[in-house]
Amino acid sequence: MRTTKAQQAQSHRLLIRTAVDLMTQHGFDGTTMKQIARAADMGDATIYKYFPSKEKLVLAYFEQAVEDALAAMRKTKGLDKFVLQERMQLLVDHLLETLLPDREFVALAHQLLNKAPLAMLSGTLPGKALLQAAFAEMLEATQASGEIPPCGFQGSLSSLMADYVYAVLGFWLRDTSDGFADTTRMTDLSLGVLTLALRSGLVDRLLELGGFLLRSQLARLLQPGGGWLDLMQRARQTLQTPKTP
Repeated sequence: MRTTKAQQAQSHRLLIRTAVDLMTQHGFDGTTMKQIARAADMGDATIYKYFPSKEKLVLAYFEQAVEDALAAMRKTKGLDKFVLQERMQLLVDHLLETLLPDREFVALAHQLLNKAPLAMLSGTLPGKALLQAAFAEMLEATQASGEIPPCGFQGSLSSLMADYVYAVLGFWLRDTSDGFADTTRMTDLSLGVLTLALRSGLVDRLLELGGFLLRSQLARLLQPGGGWLDLMQRARQTLQTPKTP
């Protein structure tokens, strides 16, 4: 009997959930595809119709998490009245809330991605296309409302913003502060600076001069003690300082 799309989606989600639970208990290497299939009450061969490998299951988890976070964000009442910083913060918050129950697994997966980025990612971060499209949509909406001037590098900027989300995720995994207060402070400062820079037109000039430098330094700065919080605090103070006539 043929399965419906709804049944396939349910099985897809069930396999991801089962894999997360087993890998959290036994580790990535200690979990097999056969164990995942049987724990999900599926045939040994059926799992391969959905996922060809454990690596793909890990990637699918993040894709699913991004989809769920975006869906939750878009259900927010009055979202169309949010300013850009509020929209970006809302997306980051929903993603971290989605990942929080599986934080141990997320840390495990993060280590795997760092050890074998090309094998695991095939050149792109899981969920990045969805994040990039969401940020592009936010930029278009805020340009249309007049909150920010037209951005000539919208594609590059939305791509950098998607990378930023994964850098925040890495920071969050290392955050030992109560209630992840340092992560909250860091995202508030950095998104505030980005919004101010967009309103001033500064981001266009920075991207034109060398956006690739932002990518290369992001991972180093977004570490506890990496100087990111101080840098963002100073940048916000500079951008908020009224210009003298």
